[in-house]
Amino acid sequence: MRPDILNPLFSPVSRLAGVGPRVGQMLSKLLTRIDPDAEPRVLDLLFHLPFAVIDRSLQPAIEAAPTGSVVTLEVTVDRHQPPPRGNRRVPYRVTCHDDTGTITLTFFHAKGDWLQRSLPVGSKRFVSGKVEWFNGRASMVHPDHIVDAADFGSMPLIEPVYPMTAGLARKTLLKAIGEALTLVPELEEWLSEPTIADRAFPTFNAALRAMHHPASAEDLRPHASPRARLAYDELLASQLAIALVRDHQKRAGGEVRRAEGVLRQRILDALPFTLTESQVAALADIEADMARPERMLRLLQGDVGAGKTVVALLAAATVIESGAQTALMAPTELLARQHAQSVSEAAAAARITVAVLTGREKGAERETLLADLEHGAIDLLIGTHALFQSAVTFKNLGLVVVDEQHRFGVHQRLALTTKGRATDVLVMTATPIPRTLVLTYYGDMDVSRLTEKPAGRLPIETRAMPLDRLGDVVDRVRAAVETGAKAYWICPLVEDSDESDLVSAEARHAALTKTLGPVVGLIHGRMRADERDRIMRAFRDGDLSVLVSTTVVEVGVDVRDATIMIVEHAERFGLAQLHQLRGRVGRGEKRSTCLLLYKAPLGEVARERLSILRDSEDGFRIAENDLRLRGGGEVLGTRQSGLPGFVVALPEAHADLMEAAHREALAIVTDDPGLSSPRGQALRALLYLFGRDAAIRLLRAG
Repeated sequence: MRPDILNPLFSPVSRLAGVGPRVGQMLSKLLTRIDPDAEPRVLDLLFHLPFAVIDRSLQPAIEAAPTGSVVTLEVTVDRHQPPPRGNRRVPYRVTCHDDTGTITLTFFHAKGDWLQRSLPVGSKRFVSGKVEWFNGRASMVHPDHIVDAADFGSMPLIEPVYPMTAGLARKTLLKAIGEALTLVPELEEWLSEPTIADRAFPTFNAALRAMHHPASAEDLRPHASPRARLAYDELLASQLAIALVRDHQKRAGGEVRRAEGVLRQRILDALPFTLTESQVAALADIEADMARPERMLRLLQGDVGAGKTVVALLAAATVIESGAQTALMAPTELLARQHAQSVSEAAAAARITVAVLTGREKGAERETLLADLEHGAIDLLIGTHALFQSAVTFKNLGLVVVDEQHRFGVHQRLALTTKGRATDVLVMTATPIPRTLVLTYYGDMDVSRLTEKPAGRLPIETRAMPLDRLGDVVDRVRAAVETGAKAYWICPLVEDSDESDLVSAEARHAALTKTLGPVVGLIHGRMRADERDRIMRAFRDGDLSVLVSTTVVEVGVDVRDATIMIVEHAERFGLAQLHQLRGRVGRGEKRSTCLLLYKAPLGEVARERLSILRDSEDGFRIAENDLRLRGGGEVLGTRQSGLPGFVVALPEAHADLMEAAHREALAIVTDDPGLSSPRGQALRALLYLFGRDAAIRLLRAG
């Protein structure tokens, strides 16, 4: 149950004075909601924070007012000059003076009677707005504030600027926020005393008020104490929820899985290479996890080509030798079959039975496969989301390996783990993820990293070229194809659009086919999966030499003799995505090239992005830079995929706070796993405030 003290914050914004249906609808568009399914609430309005300030504290004489600056002037009203009757295009002008000079206040489409009341002739008024000078005369168009001496004390000299939406008046938003602030109750402190002292944090209430009433622009910076306090609260709520989930899963118990290592040794003997040091270390992590009586939840991060699949197969060998089965889930049918092909030889050497289940298996073939699975005749089942359909039953599922986790929903992953008793989970991702985002999205998991590339991998030569040299690039591709080379050509769009000047994959395919002949194939995300697979097979088998594609080839596709990667309009792609695309080549013994074609002139961020990629093949360094340049959701491609976002915290700016929140959350769960102490009760309120209260339901479930 939500603590009663929080109820005013969870009431709809429509309950606030002045927020009728029309304003409520605009706020619904504007506000980021902690619960996307609920109508906007008072809490959502409180977390709608300003991003800048208007500083009205400069109070010069008229003669000294700098042009283009916002100032506050004390003036005497001299005369009104209404527009000619019937001519609304002429503005209404009011002339004022002080001891140093005169200024004209200009109003378009203004109501004369309102101006007469606001600016009576002979009265003293304070006016605030932007001053412009024309031919030696000062002018202020539509002053933001007009007040008399009695009201001057209440005029904000530092005024917050909020993200807005069309049709919503600033004053309406400010009034609603002001009323929302009066509803914030005095809450018990949930942060530890050392945290508050070390970081000089204000209370939650004081931080909220300071954000909405900043004393200067400095108060709004990410590391200013009010913003940092609220960000830390949100990060702590996130990390505490993850820690509680992890603790619950550990308490639910796992199964000890040990083996003599016979199957593992057979696989190692069959491999044409030796494992890298980080592969050996990752495997040791996994086997130590599986030997404990609690469920394994481990993330295996490896750059493109770092050998994650081999580690997964060796982990599966331990599980299979212990008498259980393994499922490996890939995001596409093509990748599922590629995994099956890549492990087939080593699995056969270890006498591990492998089967593939995707949407393609039908009828009697499918029925036989499902029966074999249920009776335990299949050791390793590789497939797509078809693996977690209700008809799929394992005899004893011990390990689930999920490839490219962020392309699956967390619920899908959990649906697969329910098909076994205390199923261990290994998630593999080829997207190098900065530590901050690992804690954000995978904080319930232990992490192993593969940091080396397999022996023999050659560096990829990466160059950036302007698009006006396209003809030279096509000539080089033609020459390379004639010598038996294979090339990818990536375009940002599927088809041409009136709203974009980018060349589409379809148009590039047509142009290259005209130049190079029928050796050019085309794939994109709108094609049927079986058609995409057919074309990929033709490219892999050598029937096609050039593959024009959108980013559907970004993840996992393995064509070892492809040596050229061309990315058209590379300035439109993120760093991590370009690195993924580059990783499609350089997988064999031949030297490979990646050409980044850009439209000149390049912006500063795009230039830096291409420069970083040219200078480095270190996926983790590239990912950290991508986080800095673009933000967390873009790096992971999760803007629309429902993974936990933040309303206040900025993962790219608050990485240090994330680390601290992670440590504090672990300490809380160690000391008070049921959140039953007085501080635990305060922390429950924190979880509700930031929409992480699902973790509290786990506490009740025991």
